Amino acid sequence: MTRTSSPATRRPPFDPDLVSALENLTATEPRVSAETLALKRRRYADAQASGAALDLTAGGAVTVHELDVPGPDGAPDVHLTVLRPSGGSLPLPAIYYMHGGGMVLGDRYAGIDTLVPHAADGSAVVVSVEYRLAPEYPYPTQVDDCYAGLVWVARNAQELGADPDRIIVMGVSAGAGLAAGIALLARDRGFPALTHQVLLRPMLDDRMQTHSSQMLDGEGVWDRNENAFGWAAYLGGQGEASPYAAPARAADLTGLPRTYLDTGSADTFRDETLEYAGRLSAHGVSVDLHVWGGGFHGFENQVPDAAVSRIARAVQDEFLRRALTRTDETKG
Repeated sequence: MTRTSSPATRRPPFDPDLVSALENLTATEPRVSAETLALKRRRYADAQASGAALDLTAGGAVTVHELDVPGPDGAPDVHLTVLRPSGGSLPLPAIYYMHGGGMVLGDRYAGIDTLVPHAADGSAVVVSVEYRLAPEYPYPTQVDDCYAGLVWVARNAQELGADPDRIIVMGVSAGAGLAAGIALLARDRGFPALTHQVLLRPMLDDRMQTHSSQMLDGEGVWDRNENAFGWAAYLGGQGEASPYAAPARAADLTGLPRTYLDTGSADTFRDETLEYAGRLSAHGVSVDLHVWGGGFHGFENQVPDAAVSRIARAVQDEFLRRALTRTDETKG
């Protein structure tokens, strides 16, 4: 999988262990666009309905609760899926999770399976939030839904068996952008206090002016055309994006919690992740940053047996385990 390109759009090579799976993926899956969105959503729903049901209980070690909690003022309730250890002592730290999907795809079950082990071993209460999707619901709907769910979790932590003073926000891709957005919102509104934010390949910058935001065109996963569609759907023709929508636009990053960020070297979001990490550090925030050579967007989920995927997942899990067991983390 090679191409001739100008320096302005040249990308690093994909990891050899990922190439075959990536070729199969791009050959069978249509690109996300206004024309294919309904098909992509239908395929996801069909896969959820026909595939083997996720055992979120981990064989009985986890109790699953489905909750409807108050949404933003005047808006529908927000749906939460809560995974809580079936045994052991409470309260526990909470992981508040937001799924990926470019703001236009997915639901609260997408990716939640990767967090089941943290509930199963008794180290966390996991909460996954359902947010309404663009373009039907543009910004600020997604941020408002996620923040409303977060506030409810913090105020009702005892009911969930969670510690309101030990909440981690975590997201993947678009969900990582939302996690960063509600971390800014929580800081600015003074509630709730967060101990960490975990941002996996985050969607942070609508301006698309970086090298990596332009380097993929018709290859890899989530290329520049899909990214432009996702941002347009999310912002809905609004003017300059709010920092809560596009956290890379935030001028002040002080007072945010310790932050984990990672991305692949061949990911559209690589440069905005690097820049956000650098700016967080410059504002006094403790940052853990990882760039996985040859990784495309979502590689560790698409090709889980590749060596780079196993390492990336192990590092992510180890950071979470440390974050869940340490009580001495401080804000920047």
